[in-house]
Amino acid sequence: MNISQIMTKKVCPAGREVTYREAVKKEIRNKWRRTLTAWLLLLPSLVFLTIFTIYPILKSFINSLYIDNLSVMEPVFAGLSNYVTVFQDKVFWECFFNNLLVAAVTVPLSIALAVIMALFANSIKKGKALVRLGFTYPTFIPLVAAANIWMFIYTPIYGLLGYINPEWRLLADSDTAIWALIVMLIWKQAGYIMLFYVAGLHGISRELFEAAKIDGAGAVKVFTSITWPMLKPTTIYVLIIALTNAYKMVDHLYIMTKGGPGNATNMLLFYIYQTGFDYWDTGKASAMTVILVVLLLAVTSVSFFRQDKKAYYND
Repeated sequence: MNISQIMTKKVCPAGREVTYREAVKKEIRNKWRRTLTAWLLLLPSLVFLTIFTIYPILKSFINSLYIDNLSVMEPVFAGLSNYVTVFQDKVFWECFFNNLLVAAVTVPLSIALAVIMALFANSIKKGKALVRLGFTYPTFIPLVAAANIWMFIYTPIYGLLGYINPEWRLLADSDTAIWALIVMLIWKQAGYIMLFYVAGLHGISRELFEAAKIDGAGAVKVFTSITWPMLKPTTIYVLIIALTNAYKMVDHLYIMTKGGPGNATNMLLFYIYQTGFDYWDTGKASAMTVILVVLLLAVTSVSFFRQDKKAYYND
């Protein structure tokens, strides 16, 4: 037996010789078997993702290339004309800037409030479960119920705020209506975001806080130097959640203001609903849907890219 034969063979415990090539083939078969098992386990989720996410997006893009409204009997191919119409629509830009205002206010305030609640709930010695339940209770309330609760709060004379000042017409005033919705949205989602920060706080090593305490660092220094930097991955995740929530307001608007007064509280998703189901302009509604999806994908992609880039340089 020459050297090459000795190097390409090994003796099994049973005494049977197995060539290196056979071992490689067996490992490849095992790898394919594991891969196939993984894909089969993922298949149900992929089916639902395809049916309820990928297919609607593709269908919306195709519909956006056609004029499909009450002025035509059958859809007519029009290229990018629907997109041109959308960008020339003043109501669309009003909805866009309303959504931008809602996102710019609710996202940082919800995150800040959630961090404060998480720190408080994590610091108390007794009644942690009760405090967390109280903070997260608005999250468990259905959207329709939450909207009706705040409708009662804002109702003049008979509502909760009506007892303070019967002259307040917060939802009927174009200057205050959107701010009333912003308060409701922060109240609804801050507790939900808090849950992620509570989990993030539990993931921080206690040794870091003990070392900071030994060094004489104060509460503010500990938060800025240890707590907040360690919570950055959580912040990126909840930032995306809060941002998408700001662009998903439909139930609240339909019950509380229906986009009024005028278009003071109208948002992109609700305007898409109005265009598609009230005005029967499927082509224009599909074009706005594609624009909204691209906008959200761009924001989330940039957030993940920045997070990955920071992680790469930190490593």
